[in-house]
Amino acid sequence: MITYQTEGVEMPNIRKTETTAWIKAVAETYGKRTGDVAYIFCSDEKILEVNRQYLQHDYYTDIITFDYTEGNRISGDLFISLDTVRTNAEQFNAPYDTELHRVIIHGILHLCGINDKGPGEREIMEAAEDKALAMLVQMRQR
Repeated sequence: MITYQTEGVEMPNIRKTETTAWIKAVAETYGKRTGDVAYIFCSDEKILEVNRQYLQHDYYTDIITFDYTEGNRISGDLFISLDTVRTNAEQFNAPYDTELHRVIIHGILHLCGINDKGPGEREIMEAAEDKALAMLVQMRQR
């Protein structure tokens, strides 16, 4: 089950049914099924608190993914800072909606086993994000 929650912010304007179908479709392209995936939309301050408490990182970020995947069933808690998503959208001159969906799927791609910290991995992640966003556009055109 995929759930969408907020902590200290308003729920972003996403089509939950469409987003859930998209997430499942993307996971399937990696041979994965979705288990329990919880999105927690929050503020910069909350994500900084989570980053410090659980990862001992003292910085803001757009998403923190806690991975509980077992076998081919992906599960996890995904904290997304809507403040940082907005800042990134402005910085990259991208529509807010596109950047939000990029971050939403970024966490799923991590759960599917794609990393972005090592040499060459960021490019692989960005290509996977672009492919997933193209899938969303195709779904919307049907």
